[in-house]
Amino acid sequence: METTSVYQPETPPQSQKTVCLLALDRWRWHSPVMSMKMYLLFSEQLKKCFGVRVHKISVDAGFGCPNRNGGRTGPGCLFCDPGGSGAVGIERLLSVSEQIELGKEVMSRKYKAGKFMAYFQPFSNTLAPASQLRTLYDEALAVDNVVGLAVGTRPDCVPPDVLDLLGEYHHRTYFWLELGLQSSHDRTLHWLKRGHDFATFMKAYHEAKSRGLRVCVHVILGLPGESRADMLATADVLARLQVDGVKLHLLHVLQNTPLGRLYTQGKIQTLGMDEYVKLTVDVIERLHPSTLIHRLTGDGPRDQLLAPLWSLNKWQVLNAIDAEFVRRGSRQGDHCGS
Repeated sequence: METTSVYQPETPPQSQKTVCLLALDRWRWHSPVMSMKMYLLFSEQLKKCFGVRVHKISVDAGFGCPNRNGGRTGPGCLFCDPGGSGAVGIERLLSVSEQIELGKEVMSRKYKAGKFMAYFQPFSNTLAPASQLRTLYDEALAVDNVVGLAVGTRPDCVPPDVLDLLGEYHHRTYFWLELGLQSSHDRTLHWLKRGHDFATFMKAYHEAKSRGLRVCVHVILGLPGESRADMLATADVLARLQVDGVKLHLLHVLQNTPLGRLYTQGKIQTLGMDEYVKLTVDVIERLHPSTLIHRLTGDGPRDQLLAPLWSLNKWQVLNAIDAEFVRRGSRQGDHCGS
C-alpha cells in the first residue's frame, strides 16, 4: 500500500538548517495513516526533522529538587526514587559532555542513532541560577552531533529569568521543556506530596508558551484514588490546551520509595496490563491530533521494580496498545473535545 507523509507544515519551511528550524513550525496531522500508527509519534517527528534516527541521552547535571529541600535527600514525591526518577545507567560522576559522549557510543551501537538530544532528566533541571544553567546547557550543545535539548523540571521551578533563558534556547536549537503534571486533580497532587497544585502547573505552562516554548507534559495513569473518569478529565485538560507533547507513564512501584512501602503494606494496587492498555487508548483518543506522543508507558529498573511486573515486557505493552487501536478502528483525536 502506498502511503504519503502524515505530517504537513501549516506554513512552508523557511530553512533546512541543522538546528531544524523546520521543526519550529507546528505540524498538522492530515492523514489516518501515521507510519502505520494511529497516533503521532515524537520519534517519527525527530527523524523527519533531522533526516536520521535521533535518540535522547539522559544527563545528570547534579541538580536537586525543591520538594527535597532543594537537594537530593528527604522524601519528595511518593513515587520518586532516590535517584530522582533518572534513567538507568547514567554515570553521575562524569561531566555533562562526558556523559553525552558515553551515551552517544551506546546509542550509536545499539540503535544506529545518527544524531542526539541531550536530556537533562533526573530531579529538577532548572533549579539553579540562570548563569549556571546556561553553562551546563551550552556544554551539552557543544558536543558533536547534539542537535537539541530537553529539560525536565517541575512547574514550581521555572521563575521568569529561567523561562527567558529557555526561550533563548528555543530560538537557538531544537528545544523541549518537559513539565511534570502527573494529574490535574489537586486531591491527587496532595496525596502524592507533589508540593504544588494544578494552578501552579497552569501558570508555568502559560508562561512557557508565552515565550514560544514547546512543552511536553508528563502524566501518570493508575494513580491510587483516581477513577477512569478522573484520568480522562486530565486528558481533556491536555486536549483543551493543545499541548505540544505528552509522556504517559504507567504508575510503577519501586523499592525504597514511600509508594513502595504503601504497596508492601497492601494499601495500594496497580493496574493490570489489559486495563492500562485500554486506558491509554482512551486517553490518546481524547488528545488533540497535533500532540506528539513522547512516551506510552513506563518501565522501572528491573532490580528495583515491585509492581507491576508485566511492565518489564515493554514491547508487549506497546504492541497491545497498537492492537487495541486496530480493534477499535480509532486513532488519536477521535474523541477530542467530546
